[in-house]
Amino acid sequence: MSFAVYMLASGRHGTLYIGVTNNLVRGVHEHKTKRQPGFTARYNVDRLVWYESYDQVVEAIQREKSLKTWRRDWKIRLIEEVNPDWSDLTASLAL
Repeated sequence: MSFAVYMLASGRHGTLYIGVTNNLVRGVHEHKTKRQPGFTARYNVDRLVWYESYDQVVEAIQREKSLKTWRRDWKIRLIEEVNPDWSDLTASLAL
């Protein structure tokens, strides 16, 4: 089983959300359909802009916690290194 740490955004340089999941496709779908009330539903944060995969849940959780302590400009730089246009990467997951 693999695990993913991911960042969602409301738009380019918009509100950011960092999460971890064992099923990235399902997790992003739940955010997009606003299945759970909360932060991402309230602020329309549903564009997958960055993610990394891990084999061990402990590593994924450590990375998530680390990213949550980062300054906003560092997170933006991380996103733009792999996704300069802030495209929604969801379609690439279904391949």
